[in-house]
Amino acid sequence: MGRYRSKSDLPEKICPVCQRPFAWRKKWEDCWDEVKYCSERCRRRRSQAKGDE
Repeated sequence: MGRYRSKSDLPEKICPVCQRPFAWRKKWEDCWDEVKYCSERCRRRRSQAKGDE
């Protein structure tokens, strides 16, 4: 049953708005490289992010 990964093995990123780490989710499977924000709330507040592109 090597199909499942533990949560600690999932890739993580740091949200540029809240500076908190967030882990990979199944719904981001096809677009993980494009995901920048941990939540919709942070995506809406992105203008407050320091060093945003």
